[in-house]
Amino acid sequence: MKRISLLCVLALAACCPKNNTPVYLDPSKPLEERVSDALGRMTIEEKVAMTHAQSKFSSAGVPRLGIPELWHTDGPHGIRPEVLWDEWDQAGWTNDSCTAFPALINLAATWDRDLAHLYGDCIGQEARYREKDILLGPGINMGRTPLNGRTFEYMGEDPYLAGQLVVPYVQGVQSNGVAACVKHFAVNNQETRRTATNSVVDDRTLYEIYLPAFKAAVVDGGAWAIMGSYNLWNGEFNCHNKRLLCDILKGEWGFDGVVVSDWGGCRDDDQAVTNGLDIEMGTWTNGLTGAASDSYSHYHLARPYLERLRDGRATEEVLNDKAARILRTVFRTSMSPEQHFGSFTSPEHFAAARKIAAEGIVLLKNDGVLPLNIPQGGKILVVGENAYKMMVVGGGSSNLKTKYEIIPLDALREAFAGKAEVVWERGYVGDVTTDYNKVITGQDLSEKRTAGQLKADALAAGKDVDCIIFIGGLNKSAFQDNEGTDRKDIVLPYGQDELIEALAGLGRPMAVVNISGSPVAMPWANKVGAIVQGWYGGSESGHALADVLTGAVNPSGKLPFTMPKSLIDGPLKTERQYPGIREEGKQWWQEYYDEGVFIGYRWYDTQNIPVDFAFGHGLSYTTFEIGKASVKRSGAGWKVSATVTNTGKVAGAEVVQLYVSDSEASVARPAKELKGFEKVYLNPGESKKVSFTINKEALSFFDADKHEWVAEPGEFHALIGASSADIRADLPFTLK
Repeated sequence: MKRISLLCVLALAACCPKNNTPVYLDPSKPLEERVSDALGRMTIEEKVAMTHAQSKFSSAGVPRLGIPELWHTDGPHGIRPEVLWDEWDQAGWTNDSCTAFPALINLAATWDRDLAHLYGDCIGQEARYREKDILLGPGINMGRTPLNGRTFEYMGEDPYLAGQLVVPYVQGVQSNGVAACVKHFAVNNQETRRTATNSVVDDRTLYEIYLPAFKAAVVDGGAWAIMGSYNLWNGEFNCHNKRLLCDILKGEWGFDGVVVSDWGGCRDDDQAVTNGLDIEMGTWTNGLTGAASDSYSHYHLARPYLERLRDGRATEEVLNDKAARILRTVFRTSMSPEQHFGSFTSPEHFAAARKIAAEGIVLLKNDGVLPLNIPQGGKILVVGENAYKMMVVGGGSSNLKTKYEIIPLDALREAFAGKAEVVWERGYVGDVTTDYNKVITGQDLSEKRTAGQLKADALAAGKDVDCIIFIGGLNKSAFQDNEGTDRKDIVLPYGQDELIEALAGLGRPMAVVNISGSPVAMPWANKVGAIVQGWYGGSESGHALADVLTGAVNPSGKLPFTMPKSLIDGPLKTERQYPGIREEGKQWWQEYYDEGVFIGYRWYDTQNIPVDFAFGHGLSYTTFEIGKASVKRSGAGWKVSATVTNTGKVAGAEVVQLYVSDSEASVARPAKELKGFEKVYLNPGESKKVSFTINKEALSFFDADKHEWVAEPGEFHALIGASSADIRADLPFTLK
């Protein structure tokens, strides 16, 4: 369909005399002139047709004028395989197997802005090659609870970290003529009853925790599209929430792009028209429920919208704003002045996926077990289903069909070929499914042995090996890292804790690799020699993990969330906080954000609650010293500096982190808040000076009554360290 439309555009332009070419077809004309010209040529019916889906993943263009439709695609980790016109099931193409990039939580763990841009650029190239105009990602909702099934799709628990990484990601995507559709706007932090829960959040919490990353994407990143979320905020569904979309997004932030509903997230005819939604997309062809035989004219922004326009209940002025935003998106993407062609499953993309995955792997603990140093002719026992199970397929809308996926077991055997024997024992049975929406891995995960026999076989195999590597964790099945369901606890499933402890009891050198996209409890942490936090690393996940375990890559990842000891230690203490309660007279479940700004490390550090591993924590195969720290007044702010030195014998990278603490305030503030970070690569013995600027904004809290950011005079502290719990310098300074 799109190729035909683009040919029509070229034909229209060719048949017009040069001095009579319509402005909207002339890519040399300013964007707003093109939008205005096209808008003036369209009928009301054509404008309305653009505001709702025409298929599962496309919305209409204007064929009469040669304006192509918009093609949307999941997702933030790779380009989804083609589906049937009206269904989620695969269309059966043979050339839509993509590069699967690491999950966004893996990217967040790199703490690397350059890698975020590389990620966005590569995935943007793949989207453009597949002729997609809107990439449905990245996701940047905050990690309010470790139980959220989509934590793996987001960028952690801190708004500053997410904001710093989303900007280059968006810019990388859009450099290819593809709109990044940042999601899910906003306060969408759980999957339980996600379409029927009203998030009750005060303005201070909203502006300090749940909006900053979105604002960065729009104001600093220049995002061209935003996706509304399924939930309600303060009584209105977020896909047509006037305060969020009209007042904040399009008003305060000056967003000039297009607002797209989540699939089926539009719920009301009148609010869909008036409250800031531009394109309505749907799960079924009538919006949220129903069968594929229903007509797209049933959508809220379809026939009901036309009826409102014809009888005066809706104005053409509002319609023109929606149509203008859609046209703006078309002229920025498929009809942009600079033609982009993209590339797909290139060696460069797989290399980028491998690098990003490896750079985000976090070395949590190491008592000398890693990097692996196995003697010639030695033997390594690998235990765990996640060493073998492919992880790209499944998880919800991030489900991908990839050209290939390297599993950890194969990568380790490749790395030790000719040197050491690598044997595998499953140890436990987790998820044996191998398909999702008819994307099939081809693996056989069936198992005839009992749980007891699996454990016994693993223990027997571990008695005469040089090293044991346990590779387990979570997967993308229901109630784990999966869209549509939340986890039930942070305890490892399938009896893995008991298996790990039993293996540790063999007394062999042992490393535990946890593959997950969200925090897990590690009660065995002091019984094993090394712990590695791996992620869903995409096509090259196995190679990336082997690179780190063997020392081919020196780990430099840092945790983008806190690893608590248990769920009860967290800030969500009541049912009204999570998952929400039913109240008399209320149509929807009510979820109260009573914890306010105290989520993640803001909660644990303020309350002095011990955790397994702190936010920002991550070790290396070398050592770093952070010293010579100073703070001094500089213009309207303060310059904070420190020198970081590689004091070990291996080249590596350290992430120097800057936190700010307010000693005394009129409101309750966290013990510390991240306000800067720099990833520094150093050779052995090399030193570099790292500098940060603290401005008044970094010292401020949001005053809801004044609706403004306020920095109160008094003493503050610049805290420089290697994690939120590893502070190396405390530098007081005063705001007068």
